[in-house]
Amino acid sequence: MTATLSAWSIDHYGTPEVLNPVTRPIPTPGPTEILIRIRASAVTRADGMMRAGQPRFARLFLGLRRPRQNLSGTGLSGEVIAVGDRVSRFAVGDAVFGEAGLKFGANASHICLDESGVLMKKPAALSHEDAAVMCDGPLTSLNFLREVADLCAGQKVLILGASGSLGSAAVQIAAAMGAEVSGTCSARNADMVAALGAGRVIDYGREDFTRQAERYDVIYDTLGVSSLTEAKGSLTRSGRYVCPVLGLGLLGAMLRTAIAGRRKARFSATGMLKPDVLRPMLGTLTRMVEDGKLVPVIDRVYGLPYDAPCICLVQRGRGTSPQFPCLSLQ
Repeated sequence: MTATLSAWSIDHYGTPEVLNPVTRPIPTPGPTEILIRIRASAVTRADGMMRAGQPRFARLFLGLRRPRQNLSGTGLSGEVIAVGDRVSRFAVGDAVFGEAGLKFGANASHICLDESGVLMKKPAALSHEDAAVMCDGPLTSLNFLREVADLCAGQKVLILGASGSLGSAAVQIAAAMGAEVSGTCSARNADMVAALGAGRVIDYGREDFTRQAERYDVIYDTLGVSSLTEAKGSLTRSGRYVCPVLGLGLLGAMLRTAIAGRRKARFSATGMLKPDVLRPMLGTLTRMVEDGKLVPVIDRVYGLPYDAPCICLVQRGRGTSPQFPCLSLQ
């Protein structure tokens, strides 16, 4: 009997209802590939946007009419159960974590990935659930704060959406970098954001940061809820507005500020960076975890009713999963 894996397929772009459970033969790893038994995988806002094919220009990479790779999920953690004959970085029995990238297929029981990809050995300090989300909020926020925004110790940073996946990681990373951290969130998440390292918490339901006198060296808009035009008055003369949600407005602001003006708008497609760039960043993040400076924030964990990994929902939600509506909290 052929061994099979369990996964979730996306045959066309749309709402979470387009997801369907499927079984497929477990692949045999190629010469430089490793076969991973997945123990936990992530469901993120970015995953939901890719499932929906949004923004629409992303379909140039994902598939114009339907997903080119029709399995869901990018972030994962598990154990190596088979390796190709030319694999040198991993061995059978290694606990590993990382991301599948544009190959997708992490929301599954097994996956086959090349050892040269964004994969690392999992430290004992990270559970499989925590490791599965490291390539979402923590990796993206480290790239944006350190590489894109050039945040330095002593500078002031405002994090919009400070209680989400990217925001909660950004608060901790910025604090560890020695920055003066402020963050926006709802009133119910204020205590959590403060505990993560924000010296000032702004309840966006009652306060508008653009109407306050405070000026920031960096504004990190994790959700794309603002714009350079709106945030400009809250930046210092050489301040940077950085955002991982690319739209026409941000693209235009980047082009304008690249030509003139000291205040800059910046973007980076973190997931499109080369593995040789991303792996050292993951190394930095795992050291932060081991030093107690970073704790991944997960909204809730769902167990699946068949032979597949648990799913870590890093997006805020109540009751059932907004990404996998067939799941209920166990």
